[in-house]
Amino acid sequence: MIAKTPPMGWNSWDCYGPAVNEETVRANADFMAKHLKQYGWEYIVVDIQWSQPTADTHEYHPFTELCMDEYSRLIPAENRFPSSKDGKGFAPLAEYIHSLGLKFGIHIMRGIPRQAVHRNTAIMGTDKTAREIAKTSSICQWNTDMYGVDPEKEGARAYYDSLFELYASWGVDFIKIDDICRELPHEESELCMVSESIRSCGRDMVLSLSPGPAQLERAELYKQVSNMWRITDDFWDKWELLYNMFERAEKWCIHSGAGHWPDCDMLPIGAILQDYGPDNYTKFTEDEQITMMTLWSVMRSPLMIGGEMTKFDDFTMSILTNGELFEVLNNTHSAHPLFRKTVDGNEQIAWFTSHNDGKSYYIALFNAGETDCEISAELPFAADFTVTDVWTKENCGTATDKITAKVKTHGARLFKLTRA
Repeated sequence: MIAKTPPMGWNSWDCYGPAVNEETVRANADFMAKHLKQYGWEYIVVDIQWSQPTADTHEYHPFTELCMDEYSRLIPAENRFPSSKDGKGFAPLAEYIHSLGLKFGIHIMRGIPRQAVHRNTAIMGTDKTAREIAKTSSICQWNTDMYGVDPEKEGARAYYDSLFELYASWGVDFIKIDDICRELPHEESELCMVSESIRSCGRDMVLSLSPGPAQLERAELYKQVSNMWRITDDFWDKWELLYNMFERAEKWCIHSGAGHWPDCDMLPIGAILQDYGPDNYTKFTEDEQITMMTLWSVMRSPLMIGGEMTKFDDFTMSILTNGELFEVLNNTHSAHPLFRKTVDGNEQIAWFTSHNDGKSYYIALFNAGETDCEISAELPFAADFTVTDVWTKENCGTATDKITAKVKTHGARLFKLTRA
């Protein structure tokens, strides 16, 4: 099964936008292999516009010239990814990442390059051309690179088959496809075609859908056609976005399961937004970062690091190397909120989840208020438990039917409960 547990990795978007290059990707892969792989981190994902030679900041270059092969397929820009020269594509970079014991992923946009349509270039496996399969009325609202593909047109499936056959030959393990998640139902047939093509390409690849917010009423479709899908628009280091995630998590948590994961989006931690000057470290407080990591793990969202890993400080490393936290992520079930209420002016939230071993449970206490407070939560059932703080690793004694703890503003506490 693909993505039996929530994928864990790094994506270049938060720190480099379209401007990431091979040197940076290799450096971050080296860091992950040395410092994080042992904790379950494994994907290295190159995000948007790797085919654009002049990308230099987080801003897109509208209607720019992209690197493309004779069959209407985008290929890496050689000046940014030198190992791709002579038609090798991403194969050498993927091979290097695989040699580290990691997996390699890329971002793509839904559809076919506009320049392919304007030039009416060929499509592998058919005598149809780019212009004949394009759905020119279907365009992305925030990027000018692509037209949609019309699944009703002969040659459309051949185009997507040729894409994923190419990616399989490169050794790609993860595909993030953009402009296709929240666009339903208008682009549903194209999404289904993408899913069919990727499953028939001969190589296992995680399929991740963006951007969000995904539509809750189409949860079963997302589960059928993909492995993860964004439940939010781009998530950045702002408390209000993190606060809003509690509501999204409550709605989507029942859809987390082996092979299909609601995605809370990337973790904007450490050094992000590299092209915006020296003041680019995450604006989340340490307590807010703990809240984010706790919520993502309890509801079992994929974890994708957004920061430049080679610049991480000790705190950032500490939240990415907590083995017990990833035990919650990978080996629990039936996560759900116990309550959300206001006590003495502070909003308090509690979640509960069960370990697959049938003997252990976890309870998370969140303080969404503006002052430190004490939170008490009655357990769903009474028993004799030993209590361990997942973040501090401290033994907190025993409990029978209730957990009480002090929680900092915008912070979280996470406890493991083990039957005594």
